[in-house]
Amino acid sequence: MNKDKGNIIVYNTEDGNAKIEVRLENENVWLTQAQLVELYQSSKSNVSEHIKHIFEEGELSEDMVVRKFRTTTQHGAIAGKTQEKLTNFYNLDMIISLGYRIKSRIATKFRIWATERLKEYIVKGFTMDDERLKNLGSELLATELLDY
Repeated sequence: MNKDKGNIIVYNTEDGNAKIEVRLENENVWLTQAQLVELYQSSKSNVSEHIKHIFEEGELSEDMVVRKFRTTTQHGAIAGKTQEKLTNFYNLDMIISLGYRIKSRIATKFRIWATERLKEYIVKGFTMDDERLKNLGSELLATELLDY
């Protein structure tokens, strides 16, 4: 994740092929279905199918992981005009669940990364984001650590 734009953080994939604006709200991360497709370099039908199964199998509750946000889009028929619509956004729980189901190179990299973090947490009792720690100032780091 790179730039903070208020409640939006811009995430650039490692290969630079995808640039995704991630919505931050109430200490959670929210992505649209289109952003999930881009993030995991998959298809809309594949992501839809996995979301459907996640709900059907009771892995996650739709009421807990889906939220509608008002978004502004370009009007399809009238050039230069915008329109507002409600769009489904999925939270971090869904983002993680999809990462364990989708078969793509980037999803595999995600699973490797997530498994390393989980293993580190189980063995050590904590996990650290070394890159984030390097980028935080020492005063901010102390405040962050004391908050937890």
